Amino acid sequence: MEFTYFIGTDVSKNELDLAVMRGKTLLFHKEIANKPAAIVAFMKDLGKLADFDLARAVFCMEHTGIYSNHLLAILHSRKALVCLEAATQIKNSLGNIRGKNDKIDAMRIAEYAYKNRECLRLWQPKREVILQLAHLSATRSRLIEAQKALKTPLRETGDFIPKNMAKQNSQLCSKTLHAIETDLAKVEKAISEIIAADQELRRLFSLITSVDGIGKVTAVQIIISTNEFKDIKVPKKFACYSGVAPFTKESGLFKGKARVSHMANKKVKTLLHLSALSAIRYNLDLKEYYQRKVIQEKKNKMSTINAVRNKLILRIFACVNQNRPYEKKYSKLVA
Repeated sequence: MEFTYFIGTDVSKNELDLAVMRGKTLLFHKEIANKPAAIVAFMKDLGKLADFDLARAVFCMEHTGIYSNHLLAILHSRKALVCLEAATQIKNSLGNIRGKNDKIDAMRIAEYAYKNRECLRLWQPKREVILQLAHLSATRSRLIEAQKALKTPLRETGDFIPKNMAKQNSQLCSKTLHAIETDLAKVEKAISEIIAADQELRRLFSLITSVDGIGKVTAVQIIISTNEFKDIKVPKKFACYSGVAPFTKESGLFKGKARVSHMANKKVKTLLHLSALSAIRYNLDLKEYYQRKVIQEKKNKMSTINAVRNKLILRIFACVNQNRPYEKKYSKLVA
């Protein structure tokens, strides 16, 4: 698609900095409040530009979570074209840069959109149910962290302080812990109800959890992070995204070992690690594979567990792409 206008947007909690370029030429920069009314007024200003056509304009911004929600909602309602890019991707593409402020950042984002105009990946909004699952999953994580923050000190200090003090601490925290457990149960129920009420989510959840080692929490997180397998459709890309794909490091005479990258979704990586440990315990094929690699071939344990994580990813994507649950008798073919 041919673009004429490139609008780079630096997003923060309270303000939006917008740089409007026509080709390589900067037309103007404007700072507005991150409020729907201010965004609508800016769109009217854009419309006043000579020969401005929204269909030939692209809005580019860094992914900043919820702070871009107002802007994205208004742009989507007007069927504007949007590129939502990772901040590191934009930064790395600019080469050596010195100094920064919001205005300069907006201009650099617009320049990034212009330079990469032929290969920009346009943003597509997620379905409402996926957004609900994402918020509920985040709430669940926060509740678990709060629960751990209370339980861990109670457990670790219990043997090193007088019994009456330990008992008092437990009594003081008991109601809070009980309330957290109640809220966690409500969140789990809400997640289950959303999945049960949506045919596509129900199908994906059933296929993913048919793989040994993959539980409910991991399945939900995979559905959220892949956007129902719309954004990530191949296992190799998801392995890279979740930080389990090894990459070689070689230069001249130096031949380094292949290692995983730290640029990854660490939450998904942790869940896949726990799933791999579970699969090694309860899936006969993967248990035999792990024991053969570690005991007989003397392979490193962590690299072998990482190989199991990759096998789980391959099985998950095979089930989803073929639209059939995992069958143990076909394990060698799927893995």
